Amino acid sequence: MSDAFKDSLTLRSPAKLNLFLHIVGRRADGYHLLQSVFQLIDWCDTVSLKRIPENEIRHINPIPGVKPEDDLVVKAANLLKDFCKIKIGAEIILKKDIPMGAGLGGGSSDAATTLIGLNHLWNLHLDQKTLCDLGLKLGADVPFFIFGKNAFVQGIGEEIQEITLDSRQFLVMFPNQGIATKSIFQDPELTRDHGQITIDGFLASPWSDLSNDCQAVAMRICPEVKQALDWISQAVPGSEPRMSGSGSSVFVVLDPKTDVAKLENLLQNLPKGWIGRVVRGLNKNPAYNLISSE
Repeated sequence: MSDAFKDSLTLRSPAKLNLFLHIVGRRADGYHLLQSVFQLIDWCDTVSLKRIPENEIRHINPIPGVKPEDDLVVKAANLLKDFCKIKIGAEIILKKDIPMGAGLGGGSSDAATTLIGLNHLWNLHLDQKTLCDLGLKLGADVPFFIFGKNAFVQGIGEEIQEITLDSRQFLVMFPNQGIATKSIFQDPELTRDHGQITIDGFLASPWSDLSNDCQAVAMRICPEVKQALDWISQAVPGSEPRMSGSGSSVFVVLDPKTDVAKLENLLQNLPKGWIGRVVRGLNKNPAYNLISSE
C-alpha cells in the first residue's frame, strides 16, 4: 500500500442496487434467506478519516436525529478498535448524499468504507475475509461493500460470489419516504418461498424482468413506492421498474439508446422532496485497492 504513513484519507462510499431480490426461506432464528445480485453504482457518500493519538472516536458532523454512538461509521470504528485492541483513535467526517432509508445500502457502505479506511490508516493489515467477518456484525450488507465487486449474494447476505456485469446506466428514484426493513420482513404477507435460481440462470438473461419479493408489501405500507414506479413507467415507456432492496427506492435499467438528456430534464420536475438520478454501474468499490484479498 502506498502512503503508509499518511494520517488522513477521503474515500467515496458507493450505493448499490438489488437487481432482483428473492426470499427463498427462513432460518430457525428468524433471519430470512435470500438470493440477489448486488450492483454497485456511482451514487456515493464521502467518508473522511483522520488518525489521532487520542484514544477515542470523534464523529465531527453527526447526522441530525442520529446519536453519534448509533451511527454505523462510529460503530464500525469502535468495532475495529476493540477487535485489534489499539489505543489510538480517529476523527470521522461523513458527507451524506445517498438517501437514508432508501434501500440503497448507504449506511452499510459507509460502515464498510470506515473499516477499510481505518484498517489502512491504523496500519492493521487485516485481510478482506477478516474485515468481512467484522462487517457482518454491523449488518448483512456490509460484507458485500468490503468484498468490493458486483456479486451474486445468498444466505443472509454473507455468501458472496463475484459476478461480471455489462456497464449499464440506471434511473434511480427515491420518493422521500423511507421504509423500515424490519416492517417488511415481519409482514405476514411477505413471500418467503421463492424458487431458487443459479448464477448461470441469471447470466443467461441478466437484464430481464426479475422480481423483488419485498415490493408488494412495500407498496401496501408505503404508497409512495407505487407512485415512484408509475413515474418511471411514464418517463421510460415500455420499461419495467422495480424496487431496490426493502425500499423505498425504485429503479430501471436504461436501454443504451435512452435519451438521457431528455430524462434528466424530466427529473427537474419531480414531486417535492423526491430525488431522481441517472447513475452508472461500477465494477469495483472505489476503496477496493486499500485491502488485501489474501
